[in-house]
Amino acid sequence: MKTILYVVVLLITCGAGYYSYDLSQKFEALEKVRVVTIATNKQVTANADANDTKIKKERELLAQSKERRDLLTQSVSSLTSVGAGLTNDSAKLDDDLKAQDLEFAQLNKTIEEVNAILAQLGGGVTLDTLPEKIQQVEDDKKAKQKKLEELEAVAAGAEKSLATSRAESDRLTKKMIERGSRISRNAMEAVITAVNQDWGFVVIGAGSNSGFTPQTALLVQRDGRNIAKLHPSSIEPTQTIAEIDLQSLASGVRLQPGDRAILATPTSN
Repeated sequence: MKTILYVVVLLITCGAGYYSYDLSQKFEALEKVRVVTIATNKQVTANADANDTKIKKERELLAQSKERRDLLTQSVSSLTSVGAGLTNDSAKLDDDLKAQDLEFAQLNKTIEEVNAILAQLGGGVTLDTLPEKIQQVEDDKKAKQKKLEELEAVAAGAEKSLATSRAESDRLTKKMIERGSRISRNAMEAVITAVNQDWGFVVIGAGSNSGFTPQTALLVQRDGRNIAKLHPSSIEPTQTIAEIDLQSLASGVRLQPGDRAILATPTSN
């Protein structure tokens, strides 16, 4: 009985030892896993910290790059503005130079003209002696002016006498011209070129160039006989439209192209 009890106790002891050993092995395995996990976590944490540090540095570098980019952009804008200003200044300088060239050209032309005038004056006149030469010219001008006034006084008397003679001559000439014009008008005659019986007017082939006026009274002749009177209503340089005085129209007579229009009242000489 004791033997069995010893065997049971031995088995229990062996089982307990084996179970304890197995637990110890498992604990050691778990401990190894825990240590590896802790180490792995530390490594991951270290890597994460390193990545965070790297990201932070990259962000700082990015911020610095952006700041440098902004500065460069501002610098480029400033340089562009300065370049535009320099371009404008250059254009203005070119315009100023062109204007100065024109002024110099005009000045040289003026100098040449002055030199030409001085050369015409003769006597070795220069800019230094020019005032003296001008005074000499003024004195000579005054002397000639005085002589001219004397001649003008003499000429004025002769001209007055001549004017009187001319006035008389013009009066006589005008009188002769007027007399000739009156004689010419007395002989004035024109041809009727068209007749409008319905409206009672005719067209005469002569106008203001021939001396016709709105006050001119006209007679119509045919074969040397007066057949009607006309009253001018519209006068042009080369033709006249005249109304027919129907009361003066000869009985049974109709005016027709080819009839002659003459002055009704001759002008006295």
